[in-house]
Amino acid sequence: MPFLLTGAPNARQQEFFLSRTRHTAYGGARGGGKSWAMRRKFVLLALRYDGLQLLLLRRTLPELLENHGRPLQKELYGLADYHSGSRAFNFPNGSRIRLGYCDKEADVYQYQGQEYDVVGLEEATHFTESQMQFLTTCNRTVRKDFAPRMYYTCNPGGVGHAWVKRLFIDKRYYNGESPQEYCFIPARVYDNPVLLSADPGYVKTLENLPLHLRRAYLEGDWDALEGQYFSEFRRERHVITPFTIPDWWRRFRAMDWGYNDPCAVLWFACGPDGRVYVYREEYARQVLSSKMAQRIREYSKGEKIAYTVASPDAWQKRGLVQKNTDGAEGESIAEVFARGGVPLLKADNSRVAGWQRVREYLADAEDGLPRLQIFSTCENLIRTLPLLLHSKTDVEDAAGGEDHAPEALRYGLMSRPAKSQPPKQNKSPVFDPFFQADTQLRGFLET
Repeated sequence: MPFLLTGAPNARQQEFFLSRTRHTAYGGARGGGKSWAMRRKFVLLALRYDGLQLLLLRRTLPELLENHGRPLQKELYGLADYHSGSRAFNFPNGSRIRLGYCDKEADVYQYQGQEYDVVGLEEATHFTESQMQFLTTCNRTVRKDFAPRMYYTCNPGGVGHAWVKRLFIDKRYYNGESPQEYCFIPARVYDNPVLLSADPGYVKTLENLPLHLRRAYLEGDWDALEGQYFSEFRRERHVITPFTIPDWWRRFRAMDWGYNDPCAVLWFACGPDGRVYVYREEYARQVLSSKMAQRIREYSKGEKIAYTVASPDAWQKRGLVQKNTDGAEGESIAEVFARGGVPLLKADNSRVAGWQRVREYLADAEDGLPRLQIFSTCENLIRTLPLLLHSKTDVEDAAGGEDHAPEALRYGLMSRPAKSQPPKQNKSPVFDPFFQADTQLRGFLET
């Protein structure tokens, strides 16, 4: 009897088997049984639907043959005919599983014009975003009994880390991408009892990895990267559910100006214990400085904002560019903001000292909680802060990635935010009969 019929899926693999979402990703950590689940999913679909066309991909040919080619030849012996030239398994019901690879960027074009009901990207983070996007054009069907689907298995890291994280972890979608079409099923080694039983030492191997690899491969932490500048950032500790901030807490803003690059504005509040909360963000491209000032005023309506610090480049004279956008030749961005009711203070732009200040706020206070807390609604700061890497030319500096929101965070924390002081209570005067009598006597004498 083929091994196909004897393997039993674990709970996470069952979720993967049952998913009919247009795009389903499975994994996140090593040892979750990803390859086995992907092969079983494809074979089960091929058996369930007559004439189904499936394409299963790995980035390189050796990986493809080792992880899927040889195992499937053994498991499907007597159940499907294998043709080595086309690397395809043909089933008696007309279904076909083709194995493919995309070693070079241009290798995806070998599938141009081809049509597959199902496409699977094994170790999806090894594929570039442009490769993934091209392969989605091959995922189409004219069948009425089956909607086209794509399946992905993945670990953090790799050339495709950013697009996988964007779609399945951060859930940020661009034009034409619908949230309801994307599903992520997390799986770790602890979800795989077969591996734990067969190789109990594997967990110890993962536990002994360097910190960034342990977070990625054991915990499935998508914020952990090799060379990550703020390796101490953890969503479960630094990101919190929004709450109503008391009116008497001190509030201020920080901005990293940009027009073609995103303009990032953060709102801060200081608690009485010195803890700083980032409670709002604005993140937008190609918005005029006058319009951005208007937005900031509207978002801050009813709030008492102590000050707003901004990147020093907001004081540069923009000449004709500024004239074309805001109608005032030679006027700086800072002047436009001031005219718009949002006066700016020039931020301290000391990079290394600023990033060290951010690191200090990411650290725990005496009560065991981080000194910096970020509302979960500040999606762009949460998304981009863990993507900062160490500079290749200055190990003390950060570089690379989308750094606009982190820059605004740096400016804000370098402004030396002061803790909020509780409002003084208005106490009723204590009745003093001697004081009262003395007051009446003095009033009588003065008349």
